[in-house]
Amino acid sequence: MTQRGLSFNNTIMEVLGIEAVSLEPERVVMRMPVDARHHQPFGILHGGASVVLAETAASFGAILNCDQENEVAVGLEINANHLRPKREGIVTAEATPLHKGKKTMVWEIRIQDEEEKLVCVSRCTMAVVPKNRD
Repeated sequence: MTQRGLSFNNTIMEVLGIEAVSLEPERVVMRMPVDARHHQPFGILHGGASVVLAETAASFGAILNCDQENEVAVGLEINANHLRPKREGIVTAEATPLHKGKKTMVWEIRIQDEEEKLVCVSRCTMAVVPKNRD
């Protein structure tokens, strides 16, 4: 799968089944199934899987607001509050920017289930760095 020139192939996104629904500079929507791949030992959605979904959505949002020829956006900090357990089905993340600066961006991500019940809320700070930086 390729989204706006960025490939999901051979990434954690492919492993977890994350798909892009909408990719816009002011709003990114992504979804992820919840099945055994995503469970922690008690049979519910692992918080780390929610964080991967949240950071993926924020990352795509940030890159859409960068000079893609010269810059890349990378995760600098993320937090998440896991509000409701989820055993199976689909979760959808909606990321919107709170701050879009030249060197950092802050994105809010809300992850909901099929009934639009909030499963997780996250905030992710992205660093905007030169593309060919080592």
